Amino acid sequence: MRSVDAQRFRAVLGHVPTGVVVITGTDDDGAPHGFACGSFFSVSLEPPLVGFCVAKTSTSWPRIAGGARFCVNVLAEDQQDVSSRFAASGGDKFGGLRWHRGSSSLPYLSHALAWIACDMAAVHDAGDHVIVVGSLAELSLNPRPLKPLVFYRSRYGGVSELARRHHAS
Repeated sequence: MRSVDAQRFRAVLGHVPTGVVVITGTDDDGAPHGFACGSFFSVSLEPPLVGFCVAKTSTSWPRIAGGARFCVNVLAEDQQDVSSRFAASGGDKFGGLRWHRGSSSLPYLSHALAWIACDMAAVHDAGDHVIVVGSLAELSLNPRPLKPLVFYRSRYGGVSELARRHHAS
């Protein structure tokens, strides 16, 4: 396999816009944990499956993985601070943040655009990451008309804001 420069790899793939989600779950004691994720995707309609990728170095993922369930919190464009909080390593990510437990007892972040509660269906090795596949258990949308938070070329923004910013440059 040909060697690829990591910086070039990031620069090129940074041109693929991604939605921003926070994966939440609980540890064996029921304490909430979570991490920001930019690699969330639909896997299958029948059966309904979704997936995400997480680094093997994550300290939050092992705490969630033991519970065999997780919630995907789709962030709204005004939740960049929430994404930054969950992207940081360590600390109390839920301290001072509005959240509640859904009917599945999973942590749901208040004011998110949507929530997708899942049972873990599979975990696959993928280089320095793992690919997690979840079977949908519960879906809900925020009743307010919100736009998604998007990450593109190492920046956060809304859908229209990012398009406008890059047309001007």
